[in-house]
Amino acid sequence: MKIFENIVNHKVNNITGEELLKYAEPFKLSISRAQADKIAKYLRGQKVNIFDDRERAKLIKEIAKVAGPETAKEVNKLFLLFTKDKK
Repeated sequence: MKIFENIVNHKVNNITGEELLKYAEPFKLSISRAQADKIAKYLRGQKVNIFDDRERAKLIKEIAKVAGPETAKEVNKLFLLFTKDKK
């Protein structure tokens, strides 16, 4: 499973706004293009492990500062979908 985690974390750490919107759409998560771009800009190069609850929580707090608390909740839902049952 470590390979899967590495792939997911690499994608998160290098995501674009366009990709974030693409992943959010099927799950009906409400994120605007501007918010997705801000979040992606923040995430790029962060080297965060979203499978680690503490790291993910810290990241979500930072996303809330960048894009607002409601958007951070939506992004957290997406991260939880990626990490669900993968530990």
